[in-house]
Amino acid sequence: MASTRVITLDLNFQGRPHAIAAYLIRHADGAVLIESGPGSTLSALEAGLAKEGLSPRDVTHVLLTHIHLDHAGAAGWLANHGAEIYVHPVGAPHMLNPEKLIASATRIYGERMESLWGEFLPVPQNQLKVPNDAEVIKIGSAEFIPLNTPGHAEHHYSYLFEDVLFSGDVGGVRIPGYAYLRVPMPPPELHIERWHESIARLRKEKFTHIAPTHFGIFDDPNWQLDEVEKDLDSAARWLEETMPANPPVEELRQSFTAWMMAEGEKIGLDEEVVKAYELANPLGMSADGLLRYWKKVRMAG
Repeated sequence: MASTRVITLDLNFQGRPHAIAAYLIRHADGAVLIESGPGSTLSALEAGLAKEGLSPRDVTHVLLTHIHLDHAGAAGWLANHGAEIYVHPVGAPHMLNPEKLIASATRIYGERMESLWGEFLPVPQNQLKVPNDAEVIKIGSAEFIPLNTPGHAEHHYSYLFEDVLFSGDVGGVRIPGYAYLRVPMPPPELHIERWHESIARLRKEKFTHIAPTHFGIFDDPNWQLDEVEKDLDSAARWLEETMPANPPVEELRQSFTAWMMAEGEKIGLDEEVVKAYELANPLGMSADGLLRYWKKVRMAG
């Protein structure tokens, strides 16, 4: 039984369920959120809090797994309502001043930035907390342990709370109801070897449930971590077979998307679920991440 203290808030990203979660844990003086979600899902966040009898001002702490827009975009807004924001040291400067992050995302998303992600406000310095790896975060009677888990991004923490591991994106993307997982591999910091090291580290910890941000709490963490490693190995093999021909980036994106869609068809994902996976983990983005990893890590090695 997962901690009954954890409530999954569905942020209904782009009007679809099961794409982005924030996790709510109450304590004596309010509530903790794991992830803020993006600025575009604030109305769903407020509705989720209201359902629990809470308002944004009751959120005292927000623990971010990493600073990508779908995980951290609304953190500044919550800070303005009084929350302390916890983030990995490498991500902290971008939370204080998100200009570079926003510029980088705008190059990718262009005119869709506002509708996809909404506003990304800075976090005031006095409300930004930067815990060290494995440094216990005590909030009331609750304890959270941040674990440095790079691979998806250099600025990635997973958080242990009681018997639950909040795995951000390092534990993959998994939608309830299907024994199927995808690994999100965006640029610029994808690093397959570091990701394997992060999974090896997580295996040393004790937890019975795993809660990826995309999406939900699952009671088979070993299966999930095994699938992440299998997917990383498959992606590495696909790169080794594909890259010697040096395909143009558009062709690479098409080839990767076709490969992943075929994998989904094998296990019978329905169209709605395919759309939810694509929202949570755009395949073209992973192709770009793999290309950058190949050039920056594999070719440099």
